Order: sequence, then structure tokens, then C-alpha cells
Amino acid sequence: MRAEYKRILLKLSGESLAAGQGQGIDTQRLNEYAAQIKAVRESGVEIAIVIGGGNIFRGLSGASRGFDRVKGDQMGMLATVINSLALSSALEAVGQKARVFTAIDMFPIGEHYSKWRAIEAMGRGEIAIISGGTGNPFFTTDTGSALRGIEVEAQVMLKGTRVDGVYTADPEKDPAATKFSEITYGEVLSRGLKVMDLTATALCKENGLPIIVFDMDTPGNLQRVLQGEPIGTLVY
Repeated sequence: MRAEYKRILLKLSGESLAAGQGQGIDTQRLNEYAAQIKAVRESGVEIAIVIGGGNIFRGLSGASRGFDRVKGDQMGMLATVINSLALSSALEAVGQKARVFTAIDMFPIGEHYSKWRAIEAMGRGEIAIISGGTGNPFFTTDTGSALRGIEVEAQVMLKGTRVDGVYTADPEKDPAATKFSEITYGEVLSRGLKVMDLTATALCKENGLPIIVFDMDTPGNLQRVLQGEPIGTLVY
């Protein structure tokens, strides 16, 4: 049974922001996300958001092309800041206040992240957009999402992707793959399913933070998930 959530951590894919362009930021997709987020906030849900940066630069792929891994990951962190600024601009354009936090000090681009400031911002009705990953190399934005979700005391992590849940195999490659409506962390780990990286999965499991994986690219899905409609996959 899915609970009624008062505070959520929404993890968005950087690649999804590119929509059909493959890279960069698609304005229509960005505005669709902003409209969905505003509608949920107006229903009374407090929202923290972490966005990936893969539409601009991915540190691990940079390392495979010869970049120093630490510098590559730092470039990836900056990519998440760019996406966060874009989303905050789109939200404010539709009348929803948002505040960008950065894991490393980047004033005046964003406010240096702290749990307390993020919670205070959400309490004022603002969207807390937390960028820069964990601020350290060798960690993904999935791990950053798990960490921030636990820190701000979110009741659930909503992982918005272009796939509508967790499957037995990659549904884009295996047409016979079947979808789970619910699955435990233990089964995710034993089956080797790539819901998130192992560090992020372990953090959520150890701290009791459930995840709902769903298709964010369908307008209205974010609200449907929070209304308890059986879309996506609950990982607990």
C-alpha cells in the first residue's frame, strides 16, 4: 500500500531534459516538468529535487575518453548546476518559487547546501533544488539523491525516468521483459537490477527510504503517483 507523502525527494534524469535532442535542454520538456512540479506543490507536498547532468556531461564517460576522473566528475557536478538553474527559472516563470542549493560553495549562483536551509525553504513553500551531487568525485547523482533524501527527511524518493518502472530486464532491449509493481531492495540486489547504483540502493535500504520509479515524461504522472495510482514500481 502506498502511503500519503508530505515531503518527497524527486530525482530527475538529465538525459530526459534533452528529450529528443539527445543533449542540451529541451524547453518544452523543461516547461512540462515545471508545470507538474508546481501542481504537486500546490497540493501541499514539500519537494526537494536532484537533477542529473548527463544531457550536458557525464564524468564517467569523460574518464573513458581520457579526462582525469576527478576533473570529469567535477565537470559533471557543474552540469547538474546548469540543469538546476534552468529548472528554477522555468518554475519561477510559472509562479512557483524555487531555491537552488549547491554542494560546494558557488555563491551567488546558488546557496551553499545545508539540510536545515533546504527544509526551511520547503517549509516556506519553495522548491529546494539541490545540485552538485555530493560535492565529491566517484559518486553518482543517484547516490546524491539518496543522501539528500535521507538528510531532508523525505518520506519517499520519486525517480522520474523515461521508463515506466522496474523490469526483469531492460525493456528497451528485451521485449519479453516484465514489469514489477512492487519489489524489495533485497530482490533488486539479488537480481542485479539497475534501479540505481549499489551505493545509492544500499543507502536507501539501510535508512528505510522507499523509491518509486516512474515515467516522468508523461505529463500528469507525478501527481498520479502521489495520488496513489498504480503506475511505476515501488521499491522498499
